[in-house]
Amino acid sequence: MKLTLDGIRNDRAAFEAAGYKLPTFDYEAVKKNTYERPVWIHFGAGNIFRAFQANVMQNLLNDGIMDTGLIAAEGYDYEIIEKSNRPHDNLTILATLKADNTVEKTVVGSIVESLILDSANEKEFSRLKEIFSNPTLQMASFTITEKGYALTDAKGNTLPAIEADYKKGPEAPDSYLSKVVSLLYTRYLKGKLPIAMVSMDNCSHNGDKLYAAVDAFAKAWAEAGLAEAGFVDYVNDANQVSFPWSMIDKITPRPDAQVEALLAKDGIEELDAVVTSKNTYIAPFVNAEECEYLVIEDRFPNGKPALDKGGIIYTDRETVDKVEKMKVCTCLNPLHTTLAIYGCLLGYTLISEEMKNPLLKRLVEIIGYEEGLPVVINPGILAPKKFIDEVVNVRIPNPFLPDTPQRIATDTSQKLAIRFGETIKAYEKDPNLNVKNLKMIPLVFAGWLRYLMGVDDKGNTFTPSADPLLEAVTPYVADLCLTDAPKDLSGLDKLLGNEKIFGVDLNAIGMADLVKEYFAELSCGTGAVEATLKKYVK
Repeated sequence: MKLTLDGIRNDRAAFEAAGYKLPTFDYEAVKKNTYERPVWIHFGAGNIFRAFQANVMQNLLNDGIMDTGLIAAEGYDYEIIEKSNRPHDNLTILATLKADNTVEKTVVGSIVESLILDSANEKEFSRLKEIFSNPTLQMASFTITEKGYALTDAKGNTLPAIEADYKKGPEAPDSYLSKVVSLLYTRYLKGKLPIAMVSMDNCSHNGDKLYAAVDAFAKAWAEAGLAEAGFVDYVNDANQVSFPWSMIDKITPRPDAQVEALLAKDGIEELDAVVTSKNTYIAPFVNAEECEYLVIEDRFPNGKPALDKGGIIYTDRETVDKVEKMKVCTCLNPLHTTLAIYGCLLGYTLISEEMKNPLLKRLVEIIGYEEGLPVVINPGILAPKKFIDEVVNVRIPNPFLPDTPQRIATDTSQKLAIRFGETIKAYEKDPNLNVKNLKMIPLVFAGWLRYLMGVDDKGNTFTPSADPLLEAVTPYVADLCLTDAPKDLSGLDKLLGNEKIFGVDLNAIGMADLVKEYFAELSCGTGAVEATLKKYVK
């Protein structure tokens, strides 16, 4: 059986006998409708988009709620389209990995057109301009990672590629966002047609990040006389162009070899993953957890697709913000970071395996239920305790999800302030709460310092995951080794006072001493990490 349109037509019975859900909508009619009156184009044809948004759209098409499909565009790694989408007629196998050890297999066919966002490719770029010129287009959405919106480096200097595109104008820019803004300018020239530009990336206030990039290009081009001055007004008029906030949550690890073997056993051919020249790992299948959330601010100046009938929530900006804070500051991300740090120290390679350790399971339960919930941001549309229940009992322990503490430990220095610092600040503001009652959050901070030593609890060295501040923070522990408990840890005070890392000055709020006390115990020899957890995790 082959994952192509002809394949699922000719071998439909075989696919269904093997347990695959197949598209039931009229593919050719939907493709024709989409070409003539596009509604939704998505930039960033990666795993989460194929596992989540594309599957939601397929359900809506199958139910007859929508009659146009998705257009996928890729502006960074063109080989994703050339080597994955097109050879399989834009079809994807979605393997939903359930916590009950079952796998739900779906052939997702809602993507009916895939395009390369390359201003130098006349055929591809002309088609994209045609789509953006169509009055029916309601939404352009994005999963291009937070880095995709960056215009400057860490020091605030404009990136060379961005600076070059400021000068090139909308005709032939090279950077990702400049090519998107060029398409938006085409839409402006066609009569200031309205559209929602919706970032669905997993970062705070994502719509603002997208707006900032689009506005910067519009102003640079207008000031240089490369675009009409009215383009800036168009971008800044929410009745014409909106930049809604959103919150997305679905664990979608990179395609796993065990899942590939499972699908191959069913008789599916040509499932081999491809590593592109830009080192993107792609496969004709995606594996993902069953739990998923997407909450979008309801600001759509040209109407919106009926995604709410597929489980996606439209709401106001304030509620999106509350949902995002609930997840990032309390109910999921802090628990993940805790397991990432201690998983690396204790030699784990799967997050799910960590939840079999009663100490680690109890640690994240205390951080979530006992230290976080008292100050949780309750969005109203999702219940925080129920959310944590699902995270602790269903999502993280899912044995089918091949997610690693090493992956989640990436960029930890950038995460601590949001994932833990906001809880500390909330305790400081509440007269009925006392920061000194927080015991496990300081243990996470101490664990991170111990992690920076690059030595696990058995004394084996490991390489800390990528982090932009590694070179700046590892020197604080470089002279320490796993011997007797360090006597003088005053050298850590400057680091512990870094509000950008921890969200607060730990010295000023009286938490630094406890962190150092924990760190000393975690560092006093092999086996000290496990011993410290046994001592303090009640």
